Amino acid sequence: MALRQGLLNFRCGTSGALQDAAIWKKIVDFVSAALGEGAVTENSCDLQNGRLSTLVNPALCSHASLRSECVGDKSTLLVDIVYPSQGDDRAEAITALGGELGQLLSCTRFQRTSFPVIRHGDGGASSGAYTSSVDGRWLEYDYSELLFERDSPFQNVKVFKSDQYGGVLVLDDDLNLAESDLPYTLAITGDGVESYKGKRVLILGGGDGGILNQLLKQDPAYVEMIDIDGAVIEAAVKHLRGICGSCMDKLEGDNYKIRVEDCVPAMREHIANGTHFDFIINDMTAIPISTAPVDSFWDFMRDILDLSFRVLTPEGVYYTQGNSVCAKSALAMYEGELGKLSPAVEFSTNTVCVPSYNELWVFYEIWRKDHSSARQANRLKPLS
Repeated sequence: MALRQGLLNFRCGTSGALQDAAIWKKIVDFVSAALGEGAVTENSCDLQNGRLSTLVNPALCSHASLRSECVGDKSTLLVDIVYPSQGDDRAEAITALGGELGQLLSCTRFQRTSFPVIRHGDGGASSGAYTSSVDGRWLEYDYSELLFERDSPFQNVKVFKSDQYGGVLVLDDDLNLAESDLPYTLAITGDGVESYKGKRVLILGGGDGGILNQLLKQDPAYVEMIDIDGAVIEAAVKHLRGICGSCMDKLEGDNYKIRVEDCVPAMREHIANGTHFDFIINDMTAIPISTAPVDSFWDFMRDILDLSFRVLTPEGVYYTQGNSVCAKSALAMYEGELGKLSPAVEFSTNTVCVPSYNELWVFYEIWRKDHSSARQANRLKPLS
């Protein structure tokens, strides 16, 4: 059964109202009415600083909990209502309930919050509609259809249809990229500071095809893209044409090649063969969120950085995503790791709003310190 959940929050200036038994009975009566027609059973108990009541309407399979918390001259009332999605929609009743309780408790509109209704158990597109921002804020997406799903040997791959963002690629339930997110692709390729004409570029990851699609418009000498997961490429070709265009319809063209394999052995092969690139664009994963740079994700990231600067030409440039601006500790740890590289490197950052992320996202441009003058000269825009 698919369920809906409504949440109301009231912050009262004084605790007297919520401690008044007559007012609490009126609150219970209002919430009982919002559960729909039919008999409602109530169970209540006193808590250390408040009261808890649960209400159940068996006929309509709906229930609610009411929790008050009164400390000093401050008090809070939380109302949680759950009801089936079939039949009568309780959303309007819950909205009306918010007004009734606010008036009863003398709460101004600034002292009460009515949260959007939460959908549970719908399956399909709605199953992936909720996630959180990097700093733990609640995000809901307008997915209307699940276009693609597959468990590859490496991860779960989904593509959802969104009225706002177009096709949305989700990997292991983590939003990766949407057709609306050209700002991401532009940022990770230098945001207009590079000329790729006649250059050799290595893309690590990038299975959505966005980076390859943008680079091939700039007449590079050669672009090689290495992504381990063919399921991501297949999903993009079928459902994310707004990102990849037609660039991945064939795995190889006159000036590009797509390799579906692990990038680490491929990079070691390039080192052994003396093959170098002018640019490396790492689009595999964001900087991990952790308390210290010590787990396997950080080890992998250090390995990729080391291999990349051995594959790059001395004047070469490494681009990668960082993480949300809210991930200050993780970004600082990453920059600390950059400070340990040999040869020494310098870097600059670019912060961009990525539409489907609902967050500002940080991108890195990294180059060898002993070639800083060349980096400045090769840029189309000077370093700020």
